[in-house]
Amino acid sequence: MTAIVLVHGLWSDGSAWSETITELRALGHEPVAAQLPLESLEGDVAAVRRVLSSVDGPVLLVGWSYGGAVVTDAAVGQDRVKALSYIAGFAPDEGESVRDIAHRRPGSLIPAHIKVTDDGHSYIDRPAYGDVVAADAPAGRIALAAAVQKFPRLGIDAAPSGAPAWREVPSHYLIAARDNALPADTQRELAARIGAQTTEWETGHGPMYSRPEDLAAYLDTIAKAL
Repeated sequence: MTAIVLVHGLWSDGSAWSETITELRALGHEPVAAQLPLESLEGDVAAVRRVLSSVDGPVLLVGWSYGGAVVTDAAVGQDRVKALSYIAGFAPDEGESVRDIAHRRPGSLIPAHIKVTDDGHSYIDRPAYGDVVAADAPAGRIALAAAVQKFPRLGIDAAPSGAPAWREVPSHYLIAARDNALPADTQRELAARIGAQTTEWETGHGPMYSRPEDLAAYLDTIAKAL
C-alpha cells in the first residue's frame, strides 16, 4: 500500500493532521506526519527525508502551505515518492522563495496578525488564528491549533528553493477558494504552473481543520491510483 507522509506548514505542527490521520487509518492507511523544526528550509527538508527513510513502499508526499515548499525540495532524488499533493501549498520554482510567492498579490491576513518574539521567531496572534488559517473550522479545533502552534524563525520564508521535484513527480493541488492566508488566485497560478491535477473547494487555508474526512477521502483517492 502507498505510504502517506504529511507535512505541516508554518505556525503549526504535526498535530494539524490528527483528524485526517484518524480518517485515513479508517480507510486502511498508516499515515505518518513529519515534525518540522521550522528553523531553516534546509533543516525542514532534512526532517522530511528522515521520515521518508522510515516508511516502506511507494509514497504520496503531502505538503500543506509552507509544507508545499518543503516537499518540493524534499522529494528530489527520492525515487519512492510517486506523487506530490499540495494542500493550499507553496510550490516554488528553482531560486524562488515562499516570500516571493506570498508577495505576488494582496489579500493575506497574515501580515496584520503576525507577532514577533524578542529572539526572532514569529507566531499568529491566537485570537485571530481562525480568521487567518481556517475561518470555517470549529472554534474548539482552532483554539487547540492556535495553542500548539510552533514558532518559525524569521526569514525562513526567504530561503530559495532548489530544483523542484514537481518537474519530475506527478502533482495534485487542492485549492482553498476561501483562503485568507494564500490568495486563491495565487494557488490557481501555482497549480497551473506545475501542471497539477487540480481540485477546488470552498474552504479556508486549513481544510485539515474544517474538512478532515473529505481531505482523507481526497488523499485516499490519490494514493490508491499510484
